[in-house]
Amino acid sequence: MSQELSSEQIQQALQGISIPPQPQIMVDLQMEQYMPDPDLDVIAKLIAQDPGLSGALLKLVNSPYFGLSNKIASIQRAVRLLGSRSIINLINAQSIKGEMTDDTIVTLNRFWDTAQDVAMTSLSLAKRIGSQAVDEAYALGLFHDCGVPLMLKRFPDYMSVLEQAYAKAGSECRVVDTENQAFNTNHAVVGYYTAKSWRLPEHVSVAIANHHNALTIFSDESSHNSQLKNLLSILKMAEHICASYRVLGNQGEDHEWNSIGHLVLDYVGLSDYDFENLKQTIRELGAHH
Repeated sequence: MSQELSSEQIQQALQGISIPPQPQIMVDLQMEQYMPDPDLDVIAKLIAQDPGLSGALLKLVNSPYFGLSNKIASIQRAVRLLGSRSIINLINAQSIKGEMTDDTIVTLNRFWDTAQDVAMTSLSLAKRIGSQAVDEAYALGLFHDCGVPLMLKRFPDYMSVLEQAYAKAGSECRVVDTENQAFNTNHAVVGYYTAKSWRLPEHVSVAIANHHNALTIFSDESSHNSQLKNLLSILKMAEHICASYRVLGNQGEDHEWNSIGHLVLDYVGLSDYDFENLKQTIRELGAHH
């Protein structure tokens, strides 16, 4: 049931925010598309590892062209809906977005690495703790920091401020507070607007907006916000397991988790002991990717 979309339609639908795709994934995708019989499953797996490509893909599939009744967050489904011809047009549209300097690539590797790890870990956690929202958990893991490359584009000293933000994070100060002081905006807000422009499901965008607001959200013990809490609890566990505080924040300790961890684990009903075991299991899985 896939519709053909021309290069023009794709360019038009992708107007606006662009996060550069990961060079290595582009190479792998180019290789696959030149195969006599390109394999859509392989293509979907590659795209699903990259926030920029996945964002562009979901933006297309959730666009008025397709007229889906509900917005989807599943990258596999999006690939099947688009079909190989349109996917190849999409990949080519993304690949001409401009060359990056080596320095930029090195810095962005920190973002790409955490995005892939956190997405995979969120998926494992969602399956293990019996969450219904497996596709959403993966999408949130992949996209939660999509504001980072855009902040970096806008503010050259952004990474050093982000490192300070992680250093100061805790019960008194959120990661985003430090960014707000320096730039009057932060990667969670920018990420929210990016996700909206990609037409992600609204509750996924809202979770991106709030992903450094966990202390307030989980301190409120009332039953409202359960959809947000379900998504954020998986994300915050995944960020901790994947050591985002180290890869992105360049810190030796996860100050944010130290202040919210007990609330998150209470919410999902895991003891510290259970969580330690889960962490080990997932880290061992991750070592075998």
